[in-house]
Formats: sequence, structure tokens, C-alpha cells
Amino acid sequence: MQLKHKIVALGILPMLLAVAVICALVIVQNQRLGEQQAQLIESAILSSKRAELKNYVALALSVIAPLHAGGRGDARAQRQALETLAKINFGQDGYFFVYDAKGRNLMHPRQAELVGKDLWSMTDAHGLPAVQALLKSATSGDGFQRYAWRKPSSGQETDKLAYVVMLEGWGWMLGTGIYLEDVERATSQVRAEVEGGIFTTMWAIASVALIAVLLVFGGGLTLSIEEHRLADSRLQALNQRLISLQEEERSRVSRELHDGISQLLVSIKFQFELAEHELETGSASGLATLRQATERLGGAIGEIRRISHDLRPSLLDTLGLPAAIGQLATEFEQRCGLAVIYRNRLAAAQLPDATAVALFRIVQEALTNIERHARASTVHIDLDADALGVQLRVQDDGVGFNPRKIEQMPGGIGLRNIRERVEHLGGQFSLSSNSGQTGMRVLLPVPASRAAELSLPT
Repeated sequence: MQLKHKIVALGILPMLLAVAVICALVIVQNQRLGEQQAQLIESAILSSKRAELKNYVALALSVIAPLHAGGRGDARAQRQALETLAKINFGQDGYFFVYDAKGRNLMHPRQAELVGKDLWSMTDAHGLPAVQALLKSATSGDGFQRYAWRKPSSGQETDKLAYVVMLEGWGWMLGTGIYLEDVERATSQVRAEVEGGIFTTMWAIASVALIAVLLVFGGGLTLSIEEHRLADSRLQALNQRLISLQEEERSRVSRELHDGISQLLVSIKFQFELAEHELETGSASGLATLRQATERLGGAIGEIRRISHDLRPSLLDTLGLPAAIGQLATEFEQRCGLAVIYRNRLAAAQLPDATAVALFRIVQEALTNIERHARASTVHIDLDADALGVQLRVQDDGVGFNPRKIEQMPGGIGLRNIRERVEHLGGQFSLSSNSGQTGMRVLLPVPASRAAELSLPT
């Protein structure tokens, strides 16, 4: 194959592959979004219809309320109520129906042949015993039931949403329903529009791809011998550069993995292999090696959980800031053997997320510094509120340090980053340290809307 053909192939094939992948992603995403949109539309329409049905039933109840309230057990009042309900209509196919508690139809203005019949065992097109489901929904459910029923205006069996209630004293189930053809039409229209959009998008992508292929092919055909050589030389340089960049990236990733979990996982792998060998040879130490490997695997899992926990303080989401700091203090006390005295005078209201995360991270960093450098025996953590906002104090009885010198040292999150975090939130930060006492004070403002919740004077 000639060089120009190779160049054309190298230009066209990856592009066609990328176009194919883009088309697949567009189809999947559009179908997913279209289905979500159809479900949202269906949910919105059904919610509106539920409210509409409740209003219709409430209207019917108000119409027969005088008869029901003054005619319990009165056959004449019941007959008059049925006649009144039979005359109430809304829309083309809107009507009320009445059944007794045993499934016998007492009134159906659009299907007179059903009146007086026992419909307890009648099922719809989906095999659902409709009347039983309606009675169950009226007595122990929310009153709504979806089933299939013959639509009077078309004679076709269609999905229907009904709302039913029980009339105490008469033992009646009164209800009405709305046929759901419009919901099906709306969702079908959305799906059709999505399909049309996909088709149009595919044509547009195909047109752009075709134009690009023709341009690449035409450009490849017009290359001269000198241009071939120049392109070949540049391609070789580019390939070499890509190889160099690839090796550099691999080295960087290798270093990052090697310094963390990778080393622990490799050692676990070796131990499992050793245990496998020892068990195959019948060595008595095989089981002990396997147990040791399992313990290290548990440590690796714990390390992964610790890293995941450090990425986002999930305690804040579940417990809130005061409880999260309390848990942090308890874990620190158990891990380091220091006495931690935690005082929380903050109300239980939720702080703004940025403020809560900042205070949690500050406590984390302060406890880490104390563990590594302070050689302290007691730590005090105070969380409080005053007129200016939320106040955090962390003190220890360690060896102390020079605050200015420490903050100017490079590396780590450090006190300098704590100061920048506080200043970014418009707060105040102060630090004092000498032998036997080191204290840090952080004050972060709270919006006026939260001040009352936190028992802060505004």
C-alpha cells in the first residue's frame, strides 16, 4: 500500500470508528432521555387526573350528602341518590358508578345491562379482577385503581384510572374514572419525536462524516512525493513524541500506584501464591500463610475505605457537624491513646455545607498535626456559636512550635491551607503556641437566615 493510501486510511478509519461510537452514544442517550421525558409526562398527567378525580368524587358526595346523612337505611333515599348520581356527567365519557360491598353493580349510567349483576369475578383484558381491586382500593388503599374497561364512546377496551370511596352506612362503593388514551397518545408522541430526532441526528452525523471522508480522501490524492516524504518525517517524529509521552505517563501512573495500594496488593498476591504452593506440597504452614494473607487483604480493604472516607466526610451527611466531630474525636482518642475533651454548644440546626465541610476538615488537620508533632497528652475541642458565627477552638498541651515558621514551610495541607480555607469563607483564624499549650481559633460567619436556627443573635 502506498504512503498516501496509508495516510488516507489512517485518517478515515479512526474517524469512521469515532463516528460510529458517537452515533451509538447519541442513540442510547436520546432513547434514555426520551423514556425519562415520557415517564415524567405520564406522571404529571396522572397526577393531574388523580386530583381531577378526587374533585369529581367530592362533588358527587356533596350532592348526595343530604340524602346520605338523613337517610341511612332508607331505600327511598338510596334510590333517589342513585338516580341523582346517574344524571351527573362530565366530558364525553365521564360518569359515576356504584357497587355494593359484594361486587353487585347498583348503578351504571352508560352500561345499563350491568345494573343488578354480580361482577365480583369479572376480569379485565389483563386478567385483573377489576371490581375486587376497586373495593380493595376503596377500603384499604388510597382509592385509586388502574384497570381496563370498555369505553362507551368507542366500544373499545381501554386503560382507565378510577377513584373510589366507601359510603359508610349504606355499604356502597362510589367512584368515577378517566380513560387514559390521552396519556398513551402523549407518551407515544414523545417517543415518536425522540425517534425522529435520532433519525435527523444520524443523517446530520452521516453527512458530516461523508464530507470529512471526501475531504480526507481528496487531500490524500493531491499529495506530492515531497509532501509524502515530509508527512512521513513528521509522522515519525509525532510517533516518537507520542511514545515518549506515553512512557512518561506510564511512569507517572506507575509511581502513584506503586506508592499506595499497589504495594500492599502485590504482597497479598505473593502470600496467596505462597499459601497455594504450601498447601499443594502439604506443608503445615500453608494455612497460617493463607490466614496472614487474608488479614493483609482486610487491611487493604480498610485502607481503601479510609481513602474513600477521606475524600468526602460522609459523617456530615448522616450525623451533622457536631456528631461528626464527636465521632472524629472518639476515633482519634482510641487510635492515639490521648485524652480528648469535646464540648459542643452548637444547636442541632444544619450549617451551610461549605461551612460544615471546612470545620470538619480543619479538625481533621489539627488532630493529624497533634498526632504527628505535638507529643501531647490532652486535647480540647470546643464547638460554639456567638454573635458573629460558628466558632471552633482546638487546644493541646504539647511541645509547641513557631507558628510563623511552620506556616511558611512547603508541602502538605498545613496551617497555611487552613488559613486560606477560612479566609475564603470570610472567616477569622488565629493561632498561638508555646511549650505546654497550643491553641487554634476559627470563626466562620453564618447567613442571617440560619442565625436563628443556631441560636445566634442577628
